[in-house]
Amino acid sequence: MTNHEHHHTDGCGCDVTPERVDMARRRLMAGAAGAAAAGAAAITGTTATAATDEARAYYADPETPGLPQIDMDIVPGRTALVVTDPQIDFLSEDGVTWGVVGESVTEQGTVDNIEKLFIAAKAADMPVFISPHYYYPHDHNWNFEGTLEATMHAIGMFDRLGPLNLDNFEGSGADWMPQYKKYIEDGKTVVCLPHKVYSPAQNDLNLQMRKRGIDKVILAGMSANLCTQAHLYELLELGYEVAVVRDATAGAKVPEGDGYLAAIINFRMVANGVWWTDEAVERIGNSA
Repeated sequence: MTNHEHHHTDGCGCDVTPERVDMARRRLMAGAAGAAAAGAAAITGTTATAATDEARAYYADPETPGLPQIDMDIVPGRTALVVTDPQIDFLSEDGVTWGVVGESVTEQGTVDNIEKLFIAAKAADMPVFISPHYYYPHDHNWNFEGTLEATMHAIGMFDRLGPLNLDNFEGSGADWMPQYKKYIEDGKTVVCLPHKVYSPAQNDLNLQMRKRGIDKVILAGMSANLCTQAHLYELLELGYEVAVVRDATAGAKVPEGDGYLAAIINFRMVANGVWWTDEAVERIGNSA
């Protein structure tokens, strides 16, 4: 796409009206994603509390690694939990991407595993940072986009009516998953400015952590091969140590490939640690 043609009736140059935002959030992805969505459509209400045995086996680490096995120690006062995009549009059946991410979220137990990390971090008094994803009407006027940027804009993913406008926000796809609100909105968690594509290059995550003396990150959230992986790369380039919690993320499964598989391969190659949620929770507890 080279341009958007929007006809917002209020004169802002964009068609992101309250009605469109509300309806778009409730639509499943269609078109090219339809084939992948067909298998996930049968998945119903509840997510697993942990990664399924089948998922653990399918995405298992090699028995004989070919690369050096690196790990990260948790140092109190220098280590933080960072969660990317813990929002309804990614993690709920009501979200607009459930048709392509639901299978992975379910088989990894992602929703519950992220909550386990919140609980552990809060109990250990570990700093928690959220790097969210929001789009405002002016973001729909970009002159060019990548494949998934175009997709996110087309389905109204993470849409809000403005940076200072919370109309229709509560319970919308841009809102936090309901079970996370008590941790995110406790007055201690740092909610950073939104990232607009995938990485935190354009938000204040780095500034907020550096101002608190953080140089080690436990990384979780959505989505594995997109925002989570991009945060991993950016933070490594900025000089942080980063351990990724492998079953506290998930990825889309589309005809083009398995996003989670792509991510887990790259996590193994570049992260300072790749942990399971139970391992991360134990390490956080032991560090308190």
